Amino acid sequence: MNIVIGLIAQLIGIYQWALIIYIFMSWFPNARETAIGQFLARICEPFLEPFRRIVPSIGMIDISPIVAFLVLRFAISGLYQLATWF
Repeated sequence: MNIVIGLIAQLIGIYQWALIIYIFMSWFPNARETAIGQFLARICEPFLEPFRRIVPSIGMIDISPIVAFLVLRFAISGLYQLATWF
């Protein structure tokens, strides 16, 4: 069971890096129109969309990815707590 939880935690960690790269791509013009940008948009936007509807932007700054990262961190923490029960 610990192997499965560790694998899921690793996948969440990889997804966090994908989110970071996708967010940094917004700083560069036309970076999201590349093949990598379109791939990252397909895997990151469905996760970020609910947070964008809930969390308002502050001026031109979108803080919804911060909330999304917190949710992923809580998920990893919950997985490790679950691992201690088994």
